[in-house]
Amino acid sequence: MISSTFSALADRITIPARRRSGPMTFNVPRIRTELLAGLTVALALVPEAVAFAFVAGVEPLVGLYAAFIVGLITALIGGRPGMISGATGALAVVMVALVAQHGVEYLFATVVLMGILQVLAGLFRLGKFIRLVPHPVMLGFVNGLAIVIGLAQLTQFQTAPAPPTDHPGPFHMLEGTWMEMPQLLVMLGLVGLTMLIIWGTPKITKAIPAPLAGIGIVAALVIGFGIDVPSVGDMSSIAGGLPQFHIPMVPLNLETFEIILPYAVILAAIGLIESLLTLNLVGEIKEERGGASQECVAQGVANTVTGFFGGMGGCAMIGQSMINVKSGGRTRLSGISAALFLLAFILFASPVIEVIPLAALVGVMFMVVIGTFAWHSLSIMRRIPLTDALVIVLVTVVTVWHDLAVAVVVGVIVSALSYAWKASRRIDAETETIGTTKVYKIEGPLFFGSAEGFAELFTVKDDPDTVIVDFVDSRVVDQSALQAIEGVAAKYEAAGKTLQLRHLTRDCHQLLNRAGQLMVDSDDDPDYGLAVDYGVRLGRLGSGH
Repeated sequence: MISSTFSALADRITIPARRRSGPMTFNVPRIRTELLAGLTVALALVPEAVAFAFVAGVEPLVGLYAAFIVGLITALIGGRPGMISGATGALAVVMVALVAQHGVEYLFATVVLMGILQVLAGLFRLGKFIRLVPHPVMLGFVNGLAIVIGLAQLTQFQTAPAPPTDHPGPFHMLEGTWMEMPQLLVMLGLVGLTMLIIWGTPKITKAIPAPLAGIGIVAALVIGFGIDVPSVGDMSSIAGGLPQFHIPMVPLNLETFEIILPYAVILAAIGLIESLLTLNLVGEIKEERGGASQECVAQGVANTVTGFFGGMGGCAMIGQSMINVKSGGRTRLSGISAALFLLAFILFASPVIEVIPLAALVGVMFMVVIGTFAWHSLSIMRRIPLTDALVIVLVTVVTVWHDLAVAVVVGVIVSALSYAWKASRRIDAETETIGTTKVYKIEGPLFFGSAEGFAELFTVKDDPDTVIVDFVDSRVVDQSALQAIEGVAAKYEAAGKTLQLRHLTRDCHQLLNRAGQLMVDSDDDPDYGLAVDYGVRLGRLGSGH
């Protein structure tokens, strides 16, 4: 009942998929929608950037500059229009140890190196490997990140944060000092009112993004009636100037490189994983594909520039991206305008932005949580394979308890092992005896998981002098498969019999020929119009374990 209720609510507050058949036409209504979406995103970016700067142990402007520079560059050249990037908590929790031990200048140098690594990942097209992330991992990713976003909002209901610790858990923030009951109830009421306005605004008008309406109305009520609740200014002043070019003041030597390289690798990996998964999620909503390598390059360029302008680095933000898409942002204009609005807040409008109540922004983020969480994943648990259900739960839990990168890697490994186990049990053979020749027609892939089962298919003692292994319905995949073929051939040779291979695909033929196992160096007919039988050389791979 609860899951179905939330699922229905999520359907009403998320944007329906719309196929884009070509470039979107810019007209006055479209430009207005994009600009208003950008303004909504910029307002929600401010407290997040400030909060993540505090998490990383740096000044608030370091987080705000990162949100502006990373957001602007990725909006200009990123792989998916409509995505929003900026300073994120996933990166901040890694940065805090570096800043505490070596200082903020080492952080800037690390962000520059992180960006270079991401650019290289894009140039070598490593982004395409994101397609190896199974759908259950994606579901666990969005569910875990939705929970993390929701938990992060709870700090706004506290008057003092939780004490620092070397091993903070996901619920460590709950150990802070909470507001007194009257103020807490007022805060909760304003959050609920914001969520109600966001839910109801589309029923009345679509001329203004619902989140912007919620922020504006609640801010007007709080200011008009003088309600005493925390505001953006209570977190920190956001006033500042333009970011200045600044070469990180660190020694240019091997010792510095050894310090920053491990952090840069971890930050680059986390940033790319979160960015590419967000790219896929936004792509599903907009029904667009591709752009992974371009996004890697964009993230890398953005972080390299950010490091030279005093920013803490960043990556794609699923919460802000959902706000943008939900508000109607579909083109690069929304992301560009969000970054420019944020810069305008820093330069000119800080007194206005600082009076916005945090309750309104928390309400927006709670609606993002409801819209982001894959509620249908709760109802399909009993209808999908058990391993897929376990992967969804595992990735969700690890995302909340540890971090996103580890969760995705764990989910992919578990899914791959599950697939390998299932595939290993599909190896089989149909046999046919033609005169003095016996044919084994192999079915299923031959790889490390099925190598043992492959060897058990053959009855060497009972077979005739000539045996043909037909791979028309199989594929030779890896070194374990090569070793298995050679092992079977050795058994037949020891028995004074001949083993031949038939119907090798071109990739299998190349693999075996490169290993030196084929007696005949010629290609099979790719259409199997001609069956070429190959002998097997022994001792090419050795018999070691």
